[in-house]
Amino acid sequence: MTAAKLTANLDPAYQRLHEGLHEAVGEKALVQTFMKPRPSVEERAAAGKALRQKVPRSVHAEYAPRANRPDPVAILEKQNELRVQKLVPVRYGRMLASPFTFLRGSAAVMTDDLAATPVSGLQVAACGDMHVSNFGVYASAERNLIFAINDFDEIHPGPWEWDLKRLAASAAVAVRFMGGDRAQAEAAARECVKSYRKRMRRYAEMSYLQVWYERIDDRAVLDAISPRLRAGAERFMSKARTKGHVQALDKLTAKVDGEHRLIEDVPLIVRETHSDSGLPADVALDEMLHAYVASLTADRQALLSRYRLVDAARKVVGVGSVGTSCWVLLLQGVDADDPLFLQVKQAQPSVLAPYVSFDLHTRQHGERVVIGQRLTQGSPDIFLGWGEVDGRHFYVRQLADMKGSVKFSEHETANLSGFVEYCGLCGWALALAHAKSGDPAMIAGYCGTSAALDEAIGTFALAYAKQTEQDHAALKKAQRSGRIEVARGVG
Repeated sequence: MTAAKLTANLDPAYQRLHEGLHEAVGEKALVQTFMKPRPSVEERAAAGKALRQKVPRSVHAEYAPRANRPDPVAILEKQNELRVQKLVPVRYGRMLASPFTFLRGSAAVMTDDLAATPVSGLQVAACGDMHVSNFGVYASAERNLIFAINDFDEIHPGPWEWDLKRLAASAAVAVRFMGGDRAQAEAAARECVKSYRKRMRRYAEMSYLQVWYERIDDRAVLDAISPRLRAGAERFMSKARTKGHVQALDKLTAKVDGEHRLIEDVPLIVRETHSDSGLPADVALDEMLHAYVASLTADRQALLSRYRLVDAARKVVGVGSVGTSCWVLLLQGVDADDPLFLQVKQAQPSVLAPYVSFDLHTRQHGERVVIGQRLTQGSPDIFLGWGEVDGRHFYVRQLADMKGSVKFSEHETANLSGFVEYCGLCGWALALAHAKSGDPAMIAGYCGTSAALDEAIGTFALAYAKQTEQDHAALKKAQRSGRIEVARGVG
């Protein structure tokens, strides 16, 4: 296995700062780190452009399965060894629905393929599972509606190209799922890249604090899309604003003996008596709370302490996440109509970790997810935290807080033009995440102002869409042969 070399950054300030923090006290290493001159925007952009000499933008068009490419089903089976075994058939059932759902659940498969493709060597906090369904709106700490990446389970230092290629490929696969043709699939993929490239150039010209404070709020989204889509976007956002904890109370709970309790929906929502590792539920909850509360700052601890824990249940979420341990906690505030829903989700090693030459300095995977989200979103969930129970890492976030995501339907060709615009929003959000965590000037210098990168990754996306269809067919074959067990009726 060859690890991607992430050593092209002209100003690796984060690595240098980390090294300074670990130098012996009294050697002035940290102050010297802060005092070192930084290259200018122009120097960084020029250095990024110079990387094209080693890795021309045209090479990003290349994709062909290598001769020793692993069996995609075997990769999934290896992942499943660390998951809740009774939920593995649910994961397969969701992935088999279409090539698009297969791609959503197979980040490990695509990362193995991406690891064989050329990279410029520029590092960002890479999402690792970048696709068009992993974006949406959420409420910032300031209670504004923000459009951004909404899944960080795989986040890890990595090449920016891997995120962009996976996003573009997902756009192409989604268009085919919606009934579009090859040309429409390529147009959607290229729109992701075009938007990313143009927004990254803008971020390269901004100050560090301007980039850090930058948000894609509801007003920015409405200003960016065409007039014909605004009415639908406004309805979508209005609906998201209603998706708070009180609304979730009506959907997820029922009153039992005068008190709200989570509604079971086997096998998707189950009130367990023991954790997945066999601990009694109350013991596991106690260990979880000890670890989680310790990860919070004092102000968040004070706020959380006002709530009373009412109920807990295991809940299946997503496609790729199915089989990881995930629990929902129902807490009550002032009264029964003041709920707080927290999601406690298992954090496993990132699919990117084996493929990059960077040692991530976090103590555990839940912390990695939280730090990655804070780094790329800037104003994330106030209840983000992490911990460990019986050797399993986890992170915590709010389950319901003005969240909403766009759904795609099969044979939905009437909405394809709007989908292309949506792809532009996704490229924008990805550029902002990468600009916060990486060097926007170097990335912008490499990407350039022409459509060369758009064309190259558009070509890659079509080739990988075909690969995804073949891998989806391989999973179907595994089902027919009895190699895998598949749960039905678990959408």
